Amino acid sequence: YVTSSSICADSTTFSVTLTASNTVSVNGAYDISTATYVQNFSVLSQETAPSGIVFNNDGTKMYILGDTGNDVNEYNLSTAFDVSTASYVQTFAVGSQETNPQGIAFNNDGTKMYITGYNGDDVNEYNLSTAFNVSTASYVQRFVVSSQESIPRDITFNNDGTKMYVIGSSGDDVNEYSLSTAYDVSTASYVQRFVVSSQETNPQGISFNNDGTKMFVVGSTGDDVNEYALTTGFDVSTASYVQNFSVATQELTPNGMSFNNDGTKMFVVGSSGDDVNEYSLDNPADQTVCVNEAITNITFNTTGATGIG
Repeated sequence: YVTSSSICADSTTFSVTLTASNTVSVNGAYDISTATYVQNFSVLSQETAPSGIVFNNDGTKMYILGDTGNDVNEYNLSTAFDVSTASYVQTFAVGSQETNPQGIAFNNDGTKMYITGYNGDDVNEYNLSTAFNVSTASYVQRFVVSSQESIPRDITFNNDGTKMYVIGSSGDDVNEYSLSTAYDVSTASYVQRFVVSSQETNPQGISFNNDGTKMFVVGSTGDDVNEYALTTGFDVSTASYVQNFSVATQELTPNGMSFNNDGTKMFVVGSSGDDVNEYSLDNPADQTVCVNEAITNITFNTTGATGIG
């Protein structure tokens, strides 16, 4: 609305001071306290021990890593990030590199894929000649993490691939690595770790929000997702525990987790139900939307002006 107006010296123009709200705030994104169960999708026909989950950038493809088939199973989603619309496409075997695959990640454009597991205690890097098409994957190299973790469970990266994180159930911790060349695991060097044993003694999966100020760890001891706040984005040494969300009603052995792009959906995969469980983190009851107030009347002339909001 208009709070004041004044005539300029030449009496032909004027200035108007406006006060209006123009911020839209939606509560619930990446806040697991707002999570509600929506639906599930069974992967039993492809995998009896699903260990990891990830999506492509727009949520039209889903990937389930399996410890029974030692493979990555690719699904198409006709509606983005809606698991009820998923259909199986194809598989890619990783058994030649890892016979106990536990965690999966892609680089930003889907031309690289990463698998971690506790047989080789390493991160295996693959090139994809067609982005996000696992049938085009070829093995490149590996990076051993056994000096930090003997049972690596999951892997993720920061936004630009210059940091890598491996979570494990031997040290019950998140291990942070710096990569001098983005997404090239051969350039990784260990930086530091963050212990999660006070919340979870069998951590299985890890995920961050978009700017790295929130970290999420899912585990099969508490059967829950634990949320941490990071005062410095993607710096695990600055993490502090916030809250947890139980998934025990849906899954007693949660092994992996992921979010959609804006943090309004969370997905947990597990080997008890052999399925993907979808949750909504968008709570309409807590949303606040502030809209600009329109200026309903302004009168212009050469000697002055008035404004009504």
